[in-house]
Amino acid sequence: MMDEPWWEGRVASDVHCTLREKELKLPTFRAHSPLLKSRRFFVDILTLLSSHCQLCPAARHLAVYLLDHFMDRYNVSTSKQLYTVAVSCLLLASKFEDREDHVPKLEQINSTRILSSQNFTLTKKELLSTELLLLEAFSWNLCLPTPAHFLDYYLLASVSQKDHHCHTWPTTCPRKTKECLKEYAHYFLEVTLQDHVFYKFQPSVVAAACVGASRICLQLSPYWTRDLQRISSYSLEHLSTCIEILLVPVFR
Repeated sequence: MMDEPWWEGRVASDVHCTLREKELKLPTFRAHSPLLKSRRFFVDILTLLSSHCQLCPAARHLAVYLLDHFMDRYNVSTSKQLYTVAVSCLLLASKFEDREDHVPKLEQINSTRILSSQNFTLTKKELLSTELLLLEAFSWNLCLPTPAHFLDYYLLASVSQKDHHCHTWPTTCPRKTKECLKEYAHYFLEVTLQDHVFYKFQPSVVAAACVGASRICLQLSPYWTRDLQRISSYSLEHLSTCIEILLVPVFR
């Protein structure tokens, strides 16, 4: 992996453009799986496992993406098969997106309360064969942009010296405001995993909407700055529908 995150490097703009091109080629999510009602349960499992193994957001989001789109295309008949597919998605995503020492070990997975409570013990052979099945299903291409791949780039422009709180006074400490906004944005990023409705939007739209929703929660004015529009190429109008969905749990 690179020593510095791509969004802080000299070619950040080029990487962003490449990701934007790649997201246009992502397949449509049809929500056809008969197991869709179980989706949230397995997303929670992936979230807990990734947190337990300290995986980065990009690995977690890629794992959920792989699980959703595999379920959307193929029939998975038993609970153990679905557990095996979910864990294999996490393993593949962590190998692709995270550091080698963060990739979950088989003993680590089997010892978690989540699997032991279901009386499941996954074997190395089962996981390797499922990983191969997943790779073939995705044509060996795991370079699949998710909102997590865009968020940190947009956060670079998330706070400005010209921002105002509550439309009346300027922020006194942009650094603290930026830290707080980053926490909000990552909270909204995790919210997007809970509902497949967010597949209606391009991943970059969802990431930008996470920043916009965070600025609204912090009552920063304007809600969407020229710098954010420049870096993302989105206006507030582009993001309004996605932002509204994100804010439903906040203002319910």
